[in-house]
Amino acid sequence: MQLFVMSILTLTFGAFGFLSPANRGALLSSILFFFVLMGVPAGYVSARFCKLVKEPNHFKTTLLTATVFPGACFAMFFILNMVVWAKQSSTAVPFGTLVVLMLLWFGVSLPLIFFGAYLGFKREVIEVPCITNPIPRQIPPYPWYLHIGCTTLVGGLLPFGCVFVEMLFILSSIWQHRFYYMFGFLFMVFLILVVTCAEITIVFTYLNLCAEDYRWWWRSFFTAGATAVYMFAYATYHFFARVHVQATIDLSSVCVYFGYMFIISYAMFVMTGYIGFISTFMFVKKIYGSIKVD
Repeated sequence: MQLFVMSILTLTFGAFGFLSPANRGALLSSILFFFVLMGVPAGYVSARFCKLVKEPNHFKTTLLTATVFPGACFAMFFILNMVVWAKQSSTAVPFGTLVVLMLLWFGVSLPLIFFGAYLGFKREVIEVPCITNPIPRQIPPYPWYLHIGCTTLVGGLLPFGCVFVEMLFILSSIWQHRFYYMFGFLFMVFLILVVTCAEITIVFTYLNLCAEDYRWWWRSFFTAGATAVYMFAYATYHFFARVHVQATIDLSSVCVYFGYMFIISYAMFVMTGYIGFISTFMFVKKIYGSIKVD
């Protein structure tokens, strides 16, 4: 939720011309600013689903919401920065900036997530149209193309097909010092990505439900989140085909490139996975709510 709303706000401001492509520092600052402020909806959504699944440890759920994704990204960023420091490069992030990032994380984002969770826990439990059976039902054999591995590979390929053209320009802007001006077109591509992730996940969930496989929660998350796997694979191709075409490749540059692309792909995995899950949740709730029980 936090990444999804952050992406919408950043692309909206960029499409209306508030963010200059020539000033990359302002763009990065806006991303961090929106990510930190969106802690309230992230904590709220986490709390609502925590009550839905009857998780007793509310504090643990909220703390994981506030620390898992930022913690993994900060740890990777710190390791990459240590590599750049070891090379005595001028592009290394100063220690004071790292302290500021920690303050934004623990001083702003963490309290906002706990505040959003407080608001979410005060609300009533999300109503579901039917009561689930506490005893898991046996799942009959289903076709091979409905296996989670197959649906994940196919489900990630279609959303990636909507954005791979733009990835060429975005990666060229990041790693080859070019400017990217088409924020309006990028916003439209992002909307197409959202719709595609939702549709492909709903289709596969419906097919699995028809096959009497009710395990759709994590399946829906991984189906849409697999888009990030194809994104990282394309970034690998881009590295060898366009960024470093010479015979000798510096090890530090390889670590920096793939480290930052791992962070971006991880963020894409979490965001698209959330899109797939929340759209599937609303779809399942709707179709089961339409069942007439006499």
